[in-house]
Amino acid sequence: MLFAFSVAPSVSDKSGSVSAAVADAIRVVRDSGLPYELTSMFTTIEGDWDEVMPVIKAACDAVAQHGPRVSLVLKADLRPGYADQLTAKVSRVREHLDQEGLA
Repeated sequence: MLFAFSVAPSVSDKSGSVSAAVADAIRVVRDSGLPYELTSMFTTIEGDWDEVMPVIKAACDAVAQHGPRVSLVLKADLRPGYADQLTAKVSRVREHLDQEGLA
């Protein structure tokens, strides 16, 4: 299962950045040992409910240290029985693009 999430404090620093808070959240994800991918808008973690949800909660708790309110956006691809989808899904799309000469 893939879980894409974005977490940020309600208050930013003077420049409008929330990168320090997001870095604290990513440390939690990284330390979990679960496969993940960081992009500019979301972090995607692969694992089952019982593995991933505590990590997302801990990431929110880390961000909460930066302000009184936290925003969480969560999207999940629940497909039991499939593993390594963090990279496999992207590979399948690239194969289609390669066939069209668009990669």
